[in-house]
Amino acid sequence: MGKKIIKQSDNTDTAAELLKVVVEAMHEKKAQNVISLNLSKLKNSICKYFIICNADSHTQVAAISDNIEDKVLENLNEKVWRRNGIENAFWIILDYGDVVIHIFQTEQRNFYRLEELWADAELIQYTE
Repeated sequence: MGKKIIKQSDNTDTAAELLKVVVEAMHEKKAQNVISLNLSKLKNSICKYFIICNADSHTQVAAISDNIEDKVLENLNEKVWRRNGIENAFWIILDYGDVVIHIFQTEQRNFYRLEELWADAELIQYTE
């Protein structure tokens, strides 16, 4: 007997599924100003999406990061590829390949204004 090949539907977009889980995890921990930037149509983009949020304390930034990792593992069975900023929780970056997540303390987000660096990207704002 030959092998049965199962092909995922072309409509299945794992980056979009990840985006949904991440946004929900952010809202569970009361993240503020949650947005995504769709970078997929931009030349030389490093990923499909940036997801950005902020919080007012180190503790809340770390809690948002932890919740994202837990929910993505639980719902999509996917582990973060790389993470940075855990030590001080001013700006935590979680890299899932096609989706890169930026969790800022409010003051740092206002200073770096990451959204403005990618002004050509489609921006979606999420509310709870």
